[in-house]
Amino acid sequence: MVYSGDPILAEDLLFKPEHSLIEQSLHSRMGATTTNGDGFGIGWFGEGPVPAVFKSIEPAWNDRNLREVAAQVRTRLLFAHVRASTGTPVQRSNCHPFRHGSWLWMHNGAVAGFHELKRDLMFAVDPSLYPDVEGSTDSEALFFLALTFGLEDDPIAGVARAVGFVEDQAERRGIPNPVQATMAATDGHSVWAFRYSTAHQSRTLYHSTDVTRLRELHPEVEMLRRLSDDTRLVVSEPLRDLPGAWREVPESSCVIIQPGDDEIRPFEPTRPALVV
Repeated sequence: MVYSGDPILAEDLLFKPEHSLIEQSLHSRMGATTTNGDGFGIGWFGEGPVPAVFKSIEPAWNDRNLREVAAQVRTRLLFAHVRASTGTPVQRSNCHPFRHGSWLWMHNGAVAGFHELKRDLMFAVDPSLYPDVEGSTDSEALFFLALTFGLEDDPIAGVARAVGFVEDQAERRGIPNPVQATMAATDGHSVWAFRYSTAHQSRTLYHSTDVTRLRELHPEVEMLRRLSDDTRLVVSEPLRDLPGAWREVPESSCVIIQPGDDEIRPFEPTRPALVV
């Protein structure tokens, strides 16, 4: 889940919606697994340019510290993630979101054949970035490949080159359909949320519609009155069944949440031979 808007208590986003992310950690309706109990993490922007992160290997629904923190953290930009491991260890360094400098990154999905591809993928990470890799997941590998290929200068191009590099390496090893991904990245100002898979059958991803229009449609929903007009949410599953509140992010596309008007752009990987 991504939230961008006026500062709001994290608990209003994580716990209070009827199908909140915490509820989804136990009862996912659309995910690959119903239960996501292999840890959680939140990342948020507060007083400075560098985001804070809080992670744990405990199930999100059973962590008292998360409830304590969420009741006190007020933020304008929140990343939140509940994890179901696809094979890498359950440890704090493997929980999302991942952070590098002022950037946060989350990923749902998997890189097929990551065990076989890992060495080649990690050797492609820029040597200046490699010491900052803390965990062992395919998700963090994608993040550091995106950083290597220019995420900080052009997020869409950086991610396209990273995904293209993974697909190229998988093809060389005969691994079909290697990338399954919904991903989100932020520099603290804008958010880029991607929906892509090699097989073009990606996990679900939704973004919220205009809050002003929602207030007109649903004057009975008290929380809508407390959200600013520029509030935006990106979620794997809608947080509540509210007609008109959510739009599915198209397959092979990127949603850009930014000052002014949001954008949706096509997203296609860039293979290494095409990198200029």
